[in-house]
Amino acid sequence: MVEELLTVGLTVATAGAVYVAAAARVVKQYERGLVFRLGRLKERVRGPGFTMIVPAIDRMRKVNLQIVTLPVPAQEGITRDNVTVRVDAVVYFKVVDPASAIVRVEDYRFAVAQMAQTSLRSIIGKSELDDLLSNREKLNQGLELMIDSPALEWGVTIDRVEIKDVSLPETMKRSMARQAEANRERRARVINADAELQASKKLAEAAHQMSEEPAALQLRLLQTVVAVAAEKNSTLVLPFPVELLRFLERSTHNPPVGSGSSDGSHRAVTPPLSPAEDTESTPSLPPAEGPEPDELPNSPEREGE
Repeated sequence: MVEELLTVGLTVATAGAVYVAAAARVVKQYERGLVFRLGRLKERVRGPGFTMIVPAIDRMRKVNLQIVTLPVPAQEGITRDNVTVRVDAVVYFKVVDPASAIVRVEDYRFAVAQMAQTSLRSIIGKSELDDLLSNREKLNQGLELMIDSPALEWGVTIDRVEIKDVSLPETMKRSMARQAEANRERRARVINADAELQASKKLAEAAHQMSEEPAALQLRLLQTVVAVAAEKNSTLVLPFPVELLRFLERSTHNPPVGSGSSDGSHRAVTPPLSPAEDTESTPSLPPAEGPEPDELPNSPEREGE
């Protein structure tokens, strides 16, 4: 009798252990458990910790509530300004309604991935190249709204969307590099021209100031000598006053008085000619008509007679 009781007790204990092992479930902190009893979803969602279900009748489906990082493959498209680009992105999302994520959609991860690719191609076609390169924050927000709208019905919320890289054709890269180089060269020329204008104004003011004070020019020459001697000691610099050049210029244009006529005016002096040159240069004149020398009334011979 005792042996039978021991056998029955051992059998019951074994069955209880098997039942507990089959019915026991452990839900982690970042998970939630959904229980399906005979295919019908139970309303109560099992929280983290130890829980029990009915073996062979209940089935538990665990849903991860962590943020999922989903890389979006590179999508090739044509922008609004007709430039072919390849853009890849990354989507961060998480499940906020485990029941909807399991019941409303077959595979919420695959659904979000496909929606992200479609939205990325759509955003490429609606944007220009400059927006893809410089205005990514606005594009990220637009892409997040496009993915988040249908994902809310699946119990999924989009936490963040980031465009990782924009690949351009090599010809477009070279064109953009030439454009940037030309723009920088234009800015450099404008800056140099502005500097030359300011320098010319300052030099004009300095020249006006030096014209009022002649000694300032000599001091400037001495400063130039000091500067050259400090850098090149073997070079000898002799300053030549500008006033001396002006004096020589005036002396060449204005000859000294007395070299010309008595009134001081400058006249050209013709050098004397030789007898041969005088003879050749003087034209022969025909004899003058009139009385002969003997017939002149006032000639000396006539008076002696």
